[in-house]
Parts: sequence; structure tokens; C-alpha cells
Amino acid sequence: MPTEMLFLEDAYLRQAEASVVEVDGDAVALDRTVLYPTGGGQPHDTGKLRWDGGFAEVVDVRKKGDLVWHTLVGEGPAVGAHVTVEVDWERRHQLMRTHTALHILCGVIWNRWQTAVTGGNMEPLTARMDFEFDPLPEGFAAEVEKLVNDEIAADRPIAVSFLERPEALADEDLIRTKVNLIPESVTTIRVVDIVGLDKQADGGTHVVQTGEVGAFEVVKTESKGKGNKRLRIRLS
Repeated sequence: MPTEMLFLEDAYLRQAEASVVEVDGDAVALDRTVLYPTGGGQPHDTGKLRWDGGFAEVVDVRKKGDLVWHTLVGEGPAVGAHVTVEVDWERRHQLMRTHTALHILCGVIWNRWQTAVTGGNMEPLTARMDFEFDPLPEGFAAEVEKLVNDEIAADRPIAVSFLERPEALADEDLIRTKVNLIPESVTTIRVVDIVGLDKQADGGTHVVQTGEVGAFEVVKTESKGKGNKRLRIRLS
């Protein structure tokens, strides 16, 4: 059975009961988890695993096939053990805020310039994102910073839904975010919708209102070649 990834439904769930289904050295696979595995430009969560007579820090989380593996510091539980898995909430919430900020950034740039994103990466409260600009418009950084902070102040709701693949492929907004690049084996598409601003097929964790993101700042813009410009951002 695949690991049930509880954060897909509720990113605010901080702990859950689970069972160990496999062990491989210092890593254990669980039947369910609240911890996000590295993927889609979002780093893994960290956290704790507790069981009767034991405790371990979770320092890495990876999805391999259908299972989510949790790398532990110290001796872990055996197959069949019942455990409590807990997320490092401060780190998780910072990543949620950062990920949502990047979706807001994509939305305002698309709405203002109809320019698509080409790549990105994030850490807690800092990130970079690349766009198909050549060159950057005059006064770009200051304008983007204001537009994003205006959307944060608007406190837009953020909805998560699940669409069958044909329905997702028929949505023009999702086509723009390249939902067609998701493997055909994925028949149900998770959608993150910043209502009235941006809609993307996305598997990451997000806040529920844009106002939760905090203050947004463009730290630097860089040229990464013709038609590829990078923004570095941070939150406070």
C-alpha cells in the first residue's frame, strides 16, 4: 500500500499516528505521514518520530515509488511498530509561506506581462524564480514587489482541490502551468487556487490566505541568458 500523504489534504496537521511498513538502514517507511518529501522545488520537512520506548529526529524525507521514507538519527523502530510522526512546525510554516509567495509571484507576473515561469527553488523564507523575460521591463523589481505585497494585503483565500486528469487538461489556467507534463500515470491532479489570482497543479504545502505570507521583498534580479531572468526573493 502507498504511504498516505496527509499534508495533501491538510498542511496544518502537525502530527499523526502511523505504522512502520519497511526499514532500510537508518530510514523507515510509514503507512501515513505528515512530513513532506523533497519534490517540486520544495525541500523536505524535518521532524520527530516517537514510539513506545523510543524517539528519533527525522532529518530527511524522500518518496521512492509509492512509499515515503524518513531518515532518522539514531536507532529506529522495527517493522510493525506504531509511531507518532511530528513535523517541525516552524520550518514547515516558513516553507508554506514561501511556496505561496512564489505562486503569488507567478500570478502577478502572468497577469501583468503574460510571462511564464521557467524554474525555481526555495528554502524557508528565501527563494529564486526564473521567467521568460528578455530584457526585464524598466522598474521591474519595484513594481513586482508592490504587486505581490498588494495581493498579500488583499488576503485572498487559497483553495486546494483534486481534479480528474481530463478535467484538469481542459482548464486553460492549468494548461499554462504545464499540467500536461505530469506523467500520464497520474490520473488525479491536485490544484492549488489563489482565488482570483493564480491556479496551478501543485503537490506542495501552502497557507490558506495570502495575508499569512508576510512581507515580500525582491532582493536581486539576475540575467541567466537570453530569455531567462532570475528573481531572488525573501519574506519577513
